[in-house]
Amino acid sequence: MQNLQKDNQRGPADLREWISLIDQDGQLHRVTAPVSAHEELAAATYMAAQSEGAPALLFDNINGTDGNTSILSNMLGSSTRRYALAVGLDPDLSITDLIKATRSRSKLRIPPKFIDETTAPVNEIVLLGDDIDITKLPAPRFWPRDGGDYIGTGDITFTQDPESGRINVGCYRQMVHDKRHIGMYCSPGKHGLLDREAWWNKGKDCEVVAAYGIDPASFMVAAQSYPNNISELEIIGGLTGQAMELTKGCVTNLPIPARAEIVIEGIVSKKHLLPEGPLGEFTGYYGREKSLQPVIEVKALHMRHKPIHTAALMADYPACEIGSYYSIMRSAAIWDDLERLGIPGIEGVYSHPAAASGWGHVVVATRQQYAGHTAQVLAATAQCPAAAYYTKWIVAVDHDVNPTDMNQVLWAMSTRCNPIDDIDIQRKTWSTGLDPSRVISKDRPYGSKALIDACIPHQYYEDFPVRTKIRDTIYERVVSRWKELNLPGKPPQHLSVDKLSNQ
Repeated sequence: MQNLQKDNQRGPADLREWISLIDQDGQLHRVTAPVSAHEELAAATYMAAQSEGAPALLFDNINGTDGNTSILSNMLGSSTRRYALAVGLDPDLSITDLIKATRSRSKLRIPPKFIDETTAPVNEIVLLGDDIDITKLPAPRFWPRDGGDYIGTGDITFTQDPESGRINVGCYRQMVHDKRHIGMYCSPGKHGLLDREAWWNKGKDCEVVAAYGIDPASFMVAAQSYPNNISELEIIGGLTGQAMELTKGCVTNLPIPARAEIVIEGIVSKKHLLPEGPLGEFTGYYGREKSLQPVIEVKALHMRHKPIHTAALMADYPACEIGSYYSIMRSAAIWDDLERLGIPGIEGVYSHPAAASGWGHVVVATRQQYAGHTAQVLAATAQCPAAAYYTKWIVAVDHDVNPTDMNQVLWAMSTRCNPIDDIDIQRKTWSTGLDPSRVISKDRPYGSKALIDACIPHQYYEDFPVRTKIRDTIYERVVSRWKELNLPGKPPQHLSVDKLSNQ
């Protein structure tokens, strides 16, 4: 097993440092030819990202910008290496070890730190009031039936709870309306929406800060779900191993990310609504038809010189920005939930990114210890906080099956699962309004789950046919001679071996 402590100790301080890291790692492709932000950039991204591990794309010549603003797309995508570099982990770690390392990192909390606004890179350019023109920034139109140009996709947005003062960091889609107005769509139940309504209930406008060129760790955390009393700012610090730098804003009481590329400050009024949507979503379908949504009135615009805008393409895997990183972080969170519930014997968890960005499918590897253990694992996984939303397929496999290897998972489902006995269904479960399989939109908050037992039946464990495996000593011998034997690639990790004594 690789050393989980072998990492860079911390992630990059900002987007530019991370871009330098992935460039050195061969994970960045620069596009210098002129490109239109109106569908062409998204089409190029989608087509170039059809293979797993495709590089991040930095478009340096966006039509209409005179080379002053770049757009980074496929920032993380299907690359586990770019995820590792974003949080300071060894990019050569296997998916299993990245999940384990993420579990450790996710338990850390490092509060943000404030720096003087005169030294904050984001304040290299500051515009106020009528000097602001958001339409001069390149906001992509991703898909031909999108409702508008979206400046906010690979973004983070700050709102504040009026009672506790907790600052929430979320990722919400934001469509450009005009020079100083941007739509702000929040899904039901999201903390940004709850904060917004809490201010409105007090008869006040809601202050908002949004950053559109941001380091990937902040974006990743903003896209996750955490308890309402926890600020994501501390989680970002723990994940990267260093405090996130903030600085004072100039028109709101909220802080702003000091090292972001583009930041707006503004207010959201209860009475100011404009048509928003639809937008092509992570399911690979258009989500949420056009509807009236609240609008951010932009009061201040902060920018670095020649800013880099982070644009997140929502699509089917592997071209979706919510890809490998989300799969790893969600798998770690589910594993943590099962541990908190006191479920023993968990050997691994994996949410495959091809299943609607990891939302649709979860595999749990278990070392069976007692009658009913597998049924307990399946039921707990289906309803634990990190997996309850949307997940349709929960598969339990034995400890000799690597849950991150879909070849092994499908093998277990085909040789250890008898469908009539080993599949249970949960009905009327918590789901998403973006699920296209629920054709009638009013039915979409309700879903269902299939719980698939692909384990050796506990009551017949001793009688079950013996799996063919490599003897453990022979495995170690071949691994040690891999180069000598001139075998291709690297030896497989996390391979189940036969510990039969030498005879």
